[in-house]
Amino acid sequence: MAISGTGKTHIALSLGLTACQKGFSVTFTTAASLVHQLMEARDEKRLIKLQRDLSSVKLLIIDELGYVPLSPTGAELLFEVFSHRYEHGSTIVTSNLPFEDWTSVMGSERLTGALLDRLTHHVHILTVNGDSYRLAQSTARRKLITKSKSSDMAEMVDPNTGEILSP
Repeated sequence: MAISGTGKTHIALSLGLTACQKGFSVTFTTAASLVHQLMEARDEKRLIKLQRDLSSVKLLIIDELGYVPLSPTGAELLFEVFSHRYEHGSTIVTSNLPFEDWTSVMGSERLTGALLDRLTHHVHILTVNGDSYRLAQSTARRKLITKSKSSDMAEMVDPNTGEILSP
């Protein structure tokens, strides 16, 4: 399981920016937002157009799959996006869940199996381990505040490492 704050979104955005700089069309969205858009488009009878638009983009980045469980309808609509893109466009997915836990998000073992079958074919999987950068920066800020309140001596704390720097 990848921890929140380890740089998954940052890596995905960097790859997306590089693709844009090379002239490729790129769309970035969170999984929850995409499912919301798909359900809204279905209700407004414009789902086929949205699906066509998502299929035509060269790189689709779907961030945070697994942070919010999907409704059965939402999971099916998301599966259709992946299915339409399979072997036709590049897709980056970030998640804090290992594959074996995706059933809890998709709600169906059968749907999850079919999704993973498509996603893991012709794929590069990056596993990002480590501590949360945001948590480390927050801890460093708290140390800095505590140090500045308890000491007249001006000390600085590196916000990335929490290390006390000498003046």
